[in-house]
Amino acid sequence: MIDRRTMLMSSVAASAAILARAKLAAAQVHQHSPAPAPAPAPKGPGQGSAHKFVAPVGPGKLTKGRSVAGESYAPVVMPNGRTLPFEKRGGVKVFHIIAEPVKHEIAAGLEIEAWGYNGMTPGPLIECVEGDKLRLYVTNKLPEATSVHWHGVLLPNGMDGVAGLTQKPIPVGKTFKYEFTMRHAGTFMYHPHFDEMTQIALGMVGMIVVHPRRAPARRVRDYSLMAHEWMIPIGSRRPDPLAMSDFNVLTFNSKAFPGTEPLVAELGDLVRIRLGNLGPMDHHPIHLHGHTFEVVESDGGLVPRSARHPDTTVLVPVGAVRVIEFVADAPGDWAFHCHMTHHVMNQMGHATPNMIGADTRGVDARVGRVVPGYMTMGATGMGDMHHMDLPANSISMVGGKGPFGMIDMGGMFTILKVRKQLAGDSDPGWYEHPAGTVAGEASADELARDGIKA
Repeated sequence: MIDRRTMLMSSVAASAAILARAKLAAAQVHQHSPAPAPAPAPKGPGQGSAHKFVAPVGPGKLTKGRSVAGESYAPVVMPNGRTLPFEKRGGVKVFHIIAEPVKHEIAAGLEIEAWGYNGMTPGPLIECVEGDKLRLYVTNKLPEATSVHWHGVLLPNGMDGVAGLTQKPIPVGKTFKYEFTMRHAGTFMYHPHFDEMTQIALGMVGMIVVHPRRAPARRVRDYSLMAHEWMIPIGSRRPDPLAMSDFNVLTFNSKAFPGTEPLVAELGDLVRIRLGNLGPMDHHPIHLHGHTFEVVESDGGLVPRSARHPDTTVLVPVGAVRVIEFVADAPGDWAFHCHMTHHVMNQMGHATPNMIGADTRGVDARVGRVVPGYMTMGATGMGDMHHMDLPANSISMVGGKGPFGMIDMGGMFTILKVRKQLAGDSDPGWYEHPAGTVAGEASADELARDGIKA
């Protein structure tokens, strides 16, 4: 049996350990880079001060009005990302991929030292058409060897990218050439097959979309989202590639809410969302509010119509693609997120005892004399913990500004914004609800009318 004294002593020890780890992490200096400059005033989230809720990303160019010179397909949109450019040389589409260290902002207040492709993580979206012949040059600017595997693509064995099995590793400073024909339309991924544990954990992942040769007649709002998970110690800039379970940053396209760009659609649009998962360990049940969808494709090909069924949540396993489609038939701002509750929190730690229901009155002041900065966590729940002081470069419990106050979600969370009509490509802002359609406090007359005793 655990008494109050033991519980509080455990809480003190855990809090002290967290503070110590934060100070140690904040003191880390990247071995290949100079120490970052001190954060300028005024302080904000992740700069050693209490949180200020961050506005979600937007407005930005999203869907309509995009085209590729000489191509008939409607380009896929990669929120918070971009598409890899190519040139045509003698009937071949030529791409250049650069594997390299990158500085990346997960959300305002958290910047990391990652590895990626062409200056970003995930790497840029590769788009082409069924039947295209591709020539892909891969230059290695990492501090170790690498390779590129074209996950799900059917190709000659020697182009499969498994170091030691189908090719030699790409040495530091060298450029290798991959060349093959995209035989099948579909949604695929790319990633290293050399030191996979380190390189994938640090962000070396990317998506591939191969459009069918015959373009569909109906316009599609087409999006690409890569799920990923990271262990980033509080105050640190370097993700931990050795982590196997306690991941504390979950992302779509390497962004955590409120840093995720929204998806947009007009009423009646067919919406397609291509979901990939190259995270180290966890599957993700991705849930859409306000609509039902069908899973129409995996990285293995199309799902037969006879096998499709309506759903609101799709499990995206590690190393897999799931493509969902639905008609945007309900206006509003609809949440789209992983339904594992710890996956929609930002840098949530777990090395503390359960304090729910504990009487901690007066504890903070007394313990604070011994452990400066101590705060008893979660005695009445976790919803009021968005005001903690934080070390530099951290986003623990950061939420986003919403039309009704703070959105206390983070991590693998974004918003689908459906409107009757969109003006151009920009984020349309918050939804304006028709009168009488927003939940609110019940009046005394309403309670009495329906016999509710509250």
